[in-house]
Amino acid sequence: MSNLETTSAEFACAAAPADGIEVLRPREVPLGGPRAIRVRRTLPQRERSLIGAWCFVDHYGPHDIGRDGGMDVPPHPHTGLQTATWLFHGRVEHRDSGGVHALVRPGELNLMTAGAGICHSEVSVDADTAPVLHGVQLWVALPDADRHTARAFHHFAPEPAALPGATALVFLGELAGHRSPVPSFTPLLGAQVDLDPRRELALEVDPAFEHGVLCDRGAVALAGAALGIGELGYQGPGRTELALANTGDSPARVLLLGGVPFGDELVLWWNFIGRSHDEIAQYRQLWQDGDDRFGAVRGYRGRLERLPAPPLPPVRLRPRRAGGG
Repeated sequence: MSNLETTSAEFACAAAPADGIEVLRPREVPLGGPRAIRVRRTLPQRERSLIGAWCFVDHYGPHDIGRDGGMDVPPHPHTGLQTATWLFHGRVEHRDSGGVHALVRPGELNLMTAGAGICHSEVSVDADTAPVLHGVQLWVALPDADRHTARAFHHFAPEPAALPGATALVFLGELAGHRSPVPSFTPLLGAQVDLDPRRELALEVDPAFEHGVLCDRGAVALAGAALGIGELGYQGPGRTELALANTGDSPARVLLLGGVPFGDELVLWWNFIGRSHDEIAQYRQLWQDGDDRFGAVRGYRGRLERLPAPPLPPVRLRPRRAGGG
């Protein structure tokens, strides 16, 4: 998924310690054209820009495609990251310059590695049979040693894992004895957890990891801290347990993200991740020039042939203090 903001802010990303539970509240941004759907963005923020290597979280829906309009994101570039798409409802057609043409379905991970450069498009489809669009788009930052790796694409449909009063779909890493076969460049965890009404769940977690819990539906608490829909609870490293609770009378659903604190300082601007202003400016110019670094998407039939990059801000992009954006 693209960051479609026309005045894209720069984020210099680094890990930071935290005591207790932080609750990150989302901001709404448009995604798409004149009938743009709205997405709730919780990462990056000025207060916290990374959870492990997870550096971007967009939560959207449920959207009635016929009423609200669907997703139509023209070909756009990425560098230095992976995109992870996870749907609760709907269908999204993915095309990328690595030659991949895939249908993204609920409960199935689609992980695209941009590496040195890629471009892709995303379009919601099957409005008659899948009229509701609802899901999460995530980015994973690549460490310095791997950020120029080759393009790649992984698909994985995890089997449900039964937990006390809950069910989990582990799509990256390991949780409660269930492991995803999808490789990652840094230690990561990604899982959907569905909680029965009025149930508590204590999950054993790696104390080297920091964790984020995104509330998708229901009345959810992380270690006693209430989370509203679209809010992201953060728990720092050093704990061996992650305590979830559904305090309501209806089922609840969360997305659990985790990873070891990311050691590299990053500059995230628009759809690029780099290490300096000059790198970002170079990526932007190469995209505008149609350079082969990003390749081309075949078969997209949408409103634009390719998405132009917004202008760079009038100041140099520079790192800020550790932990902030």
